[in-house]
Amino acid sequence: MSIWRVILSIFCPPLAVLDRGCGSIVIVFLLWLCGWVPGVIAALVILNNPKR
Repeated sequence: MSIWRVILSIFCPPLAVLDRGCGSIVIVFLLWLCGWVPGVIAALVILNNPKR
């Protein structure tokens, strides 16, 4: 996880997970609409997943 991805996930979480697939984008976008903090947390969790 690069520092640029972390910064991007803080300002606009759906853009940070663009390369992780459509499902990740939709989940992060919906959480981001519910509130800024859930979207940021979800983006950081998805970016920190070592399987991808």
